Amino acid sequence: MNGRGGVGRVELRFVGLGVVACAAGILMVSGVVAAQDRAFDLDAFFRKVFLTREIRTKSVGPIRWVEGGEGLAAIEASESVKGAKDVVRYETATNKREVVLSAADLKMAGATGQVGAAGAGAPLIVENCDWSADGNLALIYTNSQRVWRANTRGDYWVFDRRTKKLRKLGGDAAPATLMFATFSPDGTRVAYVHANNIYVESAASGVAGGGATQITKDGSATIINGTSDWVYEEELALRQAYRWSPDGKSIAYWQFDTAKVRNFALLYNVGGPYDVVTHIPYPQFGVYPVVKEIPYPQPGTTNSSVRVGVAPIAVGSNKAGSNRGGSNKGGETKWMQVPGDPSDNYIARMEWTEDSKALVLQHLNRLQNTDDVLWADAASGAVRQIYREQDAAWVDVFDEMQWIHGGKDFLWESEKDGWRHAYLVSREGKARLLTAGNFDVESIVGITPKEDWLYFMASPKNATESYLYRVRVDGAGGDAGSAASAKPERVTPTGAASVGTHAYNISPNFEWAVHTHSTFDSPPRVDLERLADLKEVRVMEENGELRAKLKEELPGSQPAEFLRVRVGHDVELDAWMVKPAGFDATKKYPVLVYVYGEPAGQTVTNAWEDERELFHRAMAERGYVVVSFDNRGTPAPRGRDWRKVIYGRVGVLSSEEQTEAIRELARRFSFVDGERVAVWGWSGGGTNTLNLMFRSPDVYKVGMSVAPVADQRLYDTIYQERYMGLPAQNTNGYKESSAINFAEGLRGNLLIVHSPGDDNVHYQGTELLVNRLVELGKPFDFMEYPGRTHSMVEGAGTHYHLFSLLARYLQEHLGTGH
Repeated sequence: MNGRGGVGRVELRFVGLGVVACAAGILMVSGVVAAQDRAFDLDAFFRKVFLTREIRTKSVGPIRWVEGGEGLAAIEASESVKGAKDVVRYETATNKREVVLSAADLKMAGATGQVGAAGAGAPLIVENCDWSADGNLALIYTNSQRVWRANTRGDYWVFDRRTKKLRKLGGDAAPATLMFATFSPDGTRVAYVHANNIYVESAASGVAGGGATQITKDGSATIINGTSDWVYEEELALRQAYRWSPDGKSIAYWQFDTAKVRNFALLYNVGGPYDVVTHIPYPQFGVYPVVKEIPYPQPGTTNSSVRVGVAPIAVGSNKAGSNRGGSNKGGETKWMQVPGDPSDNYIARMEWTEDSKALVLQHLNRLQNTDDVLWADAASGAVRQIYREQDAAWVDVFDEMQWIHGGKDFLWESEKDGWRHAYLVSREGKARLLTAGNFDVESIVGITPKEDWLYFMASPKNATESYLYRVRVDGAGGDAGSAASAKPERVTPTGAASVGTHAYNISPNFEWAVHTHSTFDSPPRVDLERLADLKEVRVMEENGELRAKLKEELPGSQPAEFLRVRVGHDVELDAWMVKPAGFDATKKYPVLVYVYGEPAGQTVTNAWEDERELFHRAMAERGYVVVSFDNRGTPAPRGRDWRKVIYGRVGVLSSEEQTEAIRELARRFSFVDGERVAVWGWSGGGTNTLNLMFRSPDVYKVGMSVAPVADQRLYDTIYQERYMGLPAQNTNGYKESSAINFAEGLRGNLLIVHSPGDDNVHYQGTELLVNRLVELGKPFDFMEYPGRTHSMVEGAGTHYHLFSLLARYLQEHLGTGH
């Protein structure tokens, strides 16, 4: 179904069960709804946002720094070959443009399997590009396919800029089956993953077939080498699971054994999961339902058994010709002797030391309240602990670990003093605070080449914003000289023009920065700046077209108001509020609450939110006060206790504080109609929508829950156990945190939206909730989108249909303020 027929709708309503199945064209803006406000055509606006994409935010990229920052490389539409891409280089200082990889040069000599290709002689469609150390070879990524969250499987080609020769890696491997191809440090070889095994191939275009050498041989349906299992990718952001050594003589890699992980079956009744390229069901499955099983560990069950090994790679060992089944000429894998049960701990991070003699691992226990930094000898496999991070609740994996001072110290983050701060830790485990003060470091940006300054993002006075700061690494300026931390200094300019959220992509030489700035009311503006004074050199994207369209389409749009809402003694939540178009303080308006409320994300940030923001703006244009609150337990930069107070009781405190926040808002503002309150959310926000509808039925009259976790026992191990502990040790916490156990409280109008193809938040929980609501005789409405993933981006018109459904449901059951 494509949702394009906006004239009317087809609806099947089973009144006794309260189930609604909606067909295409569900947003009806003719008749009664349109008569309420003819100045704003909601359906036309949604079509421009979700279908034609006339109203959209433009970004810059993908771009990457080259030559240390002297240049910027970008992929742009080709001026000479229609529908193709060129790789271009801009000189940073002057903006001089040069095409360094022309689409005209990228001709496929009899290549097959290329999406949109016209056959032999058609150019490759460049999706990403990397360069060898000498800049002569380009590694081109194309024909990509999505694997869970990202397009990480595709085809890789090596192009020699000197000879203009183009060669496909992988020999006779089927199209779109290679993953994570990367040059060796010297640029002479390329490693990649195919069918859960690691291969190394010559990068030289003159080598017939590349001379592929198979590094691992045991890859199978249950043994995964060089990439990750489902839960590591989703919760630990691990995708490429191998690392070249700096000297190019070895590859370290993760190996996952999923044999003891229970499979979760996804049923595709309409013939199979959506193809992410064509966005239609795979035709080869015919008319029969398809079952897809994935190893998915639920809380308390067995995880993958994971280990890390080092495989020596003999330089020049590749044979000419295709040798996909060849032997590893570099020797057998040496496995690191990581302590503990490999299925009951996590190896969350792994990197080489600069001398290629050792690995540094982050080793989490099952409860994720202890993170040991381990030093592993690459030759012997011997392991020793050099640092330990612990917390009574949980610890967060640190991504920006960086060695400085010749490998004597590494960068670290810790909340041990109650705030998330940057530390410098020696090999002996001695930690020194770098960022002092009662504020959180939001993220590490980097350390200058001279190792004298640490740059980081923070916002000490306002948790909804983000600015660039820096501090001296040697502690100069601290109260006790080099033994103390210096006072951080703000780098982002102050003043009204700088209010909001900033992001900086700083060049390796720390001379330049691609700077992005947005606010809740203003789309992103991207410019190039000199880091020394953050003076703008040139604008890269202003989103002027979007700004003009929004003024035209939403003429009554009100600026967002950020405020603090008291929900108890000494507890104030950050919130934003968008008032209706044509706001009149003497009137009462219905309220739409947008909720998330879990540890994985904030909703209250002074930043542009694109699609969902445009949905909220449209609802404000229709006469709603739209608000959102960040309860305690969300990852706001408000200190360790703020974030971790919800440990063991996810969903309980959020329900209490969200409810008290909307009550306080109604007491505080007479225009807020406390008798007409709706709430909606997606994923964790869908979960909290259920919680609020069930636990506070006197407050929330309408709820729209998209892809919720109805029962906390059903989500994955890493996420759920991190915040809830093990089910056997926290039985009551899991019960009290699960919305399904409070379903008897439902009294308002509830819409549940989900897809049986959701591999992340499984449909299982929604079906259990449906059964429970039926058992209780509770009316509710329900919409299924067949074969979609958790984001429901698949299928033509899906987001138009979904957001139109939410808008119609809200207007039908809550009315509007106009």
